[in-house]
Amino acid sequence: MTPAIDLISDTSTRPSAEMLAAMSRAPVGDEQLGEDPTTQALQDRVAELLGMEAALFLPSGTMCNLIAFLVHCRSGDEIITADTAHVFGSEGAGASAFAGAQFRPIPSPDGIFSGLQLEAAIRAPRYRSPRSRVVSVEQTSNRGGGSVWPLTSLWEIATVGQGHGLAVHMDGARLPNAAVASGHAMAEHTRGFDSAWIDLSKGLGCPVGGVLAGSAAFIEEAWYWKHRLGGAMRQSGVLAAAGLYALENNLERLAEDHHNARLFGSLLAGIDGLTVFPENIETNIVFLDLTESAVDAHEVSKHLAAEGIRLGVEGSRRMRAVTHLDVSRADVERAGTVLARILRDQAAAA
Repeated sequence: MTPAIDLISDTSTRPSAEMLAAMSRAPVGDEQLGEDPTTQALQDRVAELLGMEAALFLPSGTMCNLIAFLVHCRSGDEIITADTAHVFGSEGAGASAFAGAQFRPIPSPDGIFSGLQLEAAIRAPRYRSPRSRVVSVEQTSNRGGGSVWPLTSLWEIATVGQGHGLAVHMDGARLPNAAVASGHAMAEHTRGFDSAWIDLSKGLGCPVGGVLAGSAAFIEEAWYWKHRLGGAMRQSGVLAAAGLYALENNLERLAEDHHNARLFGSLLAGIDGLTVFPENIETNIVFLDLTESAVDAHEVSKHLAAEGIRLGVEGSRRMRAVTHLDVSRADVERAGTVLARILRDQAAAA
């Protein structure tokens, strides 16, 4: 049963009545034959937003990343990314399992690394070494507390990567959040990148899907992998319609989620033994570190659940809250107030 206030992730969003109505009205056809007008409209729209030639609607964001690596890499290649990156720690090592590629992680607490760090990670060509093939950045950085890569940093990575013959890929699961937070269009974030994608099922509120974009030649190759991985669909316009609705109605409102995340963090400020990360909350992700407290995150979670509130538990001393369109300001105020009380009560009882 879904809690009354669910802050475990922005994937908890459910389609609104208006989105469901748009889905029910969608004109559809066979997407594999190029006959689904709604899917094509979504792909064209995302390609335009990301400044790319073409795009491909896929069932999930993980598949977007995996297909990008399958197109860019061959067995024995290496993908350079942050050690906090979702592709490195939270996608079942798909690039290794399917593409035969390994990751070369760059230590980066906030998920953002520099051109100099990238230069240092690129391997010199040797027969005995894996080949540096791809650099992947995550915008926003999930484990970095929703941190936003500055445009200059993204452009630096693109310049260095392409200067060394690497493909440059963006895991743009929360790129819409970054665009709204920074005030810069998504195409500015992806300038110089070979591939990028956005997730529809996070802050945009769709029930499923992601859209991968790149050059026309890249998307042509991506189609092969879409079929091989079982990602081909038929009348996918029913789902694509949700994406079109979200891009029209749910994009700019992401700013509300960012305001609510900052409010949540402020309600927990000053509690002994609790550290709120990041210190300056940029988007919709807030981490809670209980390392300096005697309180166990699993126990806190149980008490929250009894009050109809859910946060993510990342370990005995770490929790995560993610704001989204199904959580109002009043919900956030209640969740923060209740959590503060529970933390104080648990600390007093320890």
